[in-house]
Amino acid sequence: MKAHPLRRTALTCAATVTVTVLALALKPHSTTATAAPSGSAPSGDSSSGSSGVSSGGSGSSGGSTSGTRTVTGDTVQTRYGPVQVELTLSGSKITAARAVQSPGDDPRSRQINAAAVPTLVQETLSAQSARIDTVSGATFTSEGYISSLQSALDQAHG
Repeated sequence: MKAHPLRRTALTCAATVTVTVLALALKPHSTTATAAPSGSAPSGDSSSGSSGVSSGGSGSSGGSTSGTRTVTGDTVQTRYGPVQVELTLSGSKITAARAVQSPGDDPRSRQINAAAVPTLVQETLSAQSARIDTVSGATFTSEGYISSLQSALDQAHG
């Protein structure tokens, strides 16, 4: 006996929708932040024109884990421009985070990062580490932010 074409079509559509919903519901885990050892985070030699901060990071860590200090992570070149993170720490607690550089050469990048960067900063303050989720729609910025964040944390604790 042959199955009805309409029934087969309905089942195929239902299966497709189910798989799509499940795929979109997955939260990706970023391994970028922990994959690179200290000092080997990718940093480009050419700055694509943002704020003129030199690439390679300018960490200002005194090696101490007490008191308030500020450290700056390496500049990480992404497909859309450089990303660099600056942390303020009190002891070993992250009290503030900000993106010193983020892609913004075009209006779309500025729009994406206006929403993504505050989310990444909030995630950083909540997690107190570089183990944070990427922001949907801002994958390149998120990965660059996480790499620079890890670099800053390495400088702060190293």
